[in-house]
Amino acid sequence: MTLIERMARFAAADLYVVITEAFCAERTSVEILTAVLDAGVRLVQLREKDMADKDLFWRAIRFRELTSEKNALFIMNDRLDIALAAKADGVHLGQDDLPVERAKDLAPELIVGCSTHSDDEAVSAQEAGADYVNIGPIFSTKTKARPGGAIGPESISAVAPHLAIPWTVMGGIKLANIDRVLERGAKRVAVVTAATAADDVRAACAALREKIMNGR
Repeated sequence: MTLIERMARFAAADLYVVITEAFCAERTSVEILTAVLDAGVRLVQLREKDMADKDLFWRAIRFRELTSEKNALFIMNDRLDIALAAKADGVHLGQDDLPVERAKDLAPELIVGCSTHSDDEAVSAQEAGADYVNIGPIFSTKTKARPGGAIGPESISAVAPHLAIPWTVMGGIKLANIDRVLERGAKRVAVVTAATAADDVRAACAALREKIMNGR
């Protein structure tokens, strides 16, 4: 698949589920992925900071198999090497990871996303060639520690007008507060525990997707 084809799918996505097994309420990440895909989600990320490389590779292979069956995009967190080895659709980089420019040089047909926490970081990532940026953390969250804490939904209004590339929002977003990002123009919303820790993952994803689609 080409980058253009991948970005067309990305543009059509609504809910972006980031899966870390530690936040799956004692279920495996593969079990959660299956439920997420069954709910119609077509954009997922595998995020495992502490897994051994060999185990991470095989987990990524399984994610690739399941997402391919559903024509869903599979993004790998941090690890461009694992993304390439598992034939993922993209990689999502943090501010301290491989520079966006180098990732694009090494994998020009993969989607390269970047986490940003301010207007300056978002614009810099865009100028470096990122295919999308994430704005966050919007609300307080325990899934990703960051000095300075949440940047608030009002940050969307400050950052988004400066972006010519797609963007997502993330950080503490739940069904109860998702309207606060949708009303500021968010069209692709990334979540972790709102989906992965839910008792009924399919129902939780369906409810979040309905909110996003109604907000467009």
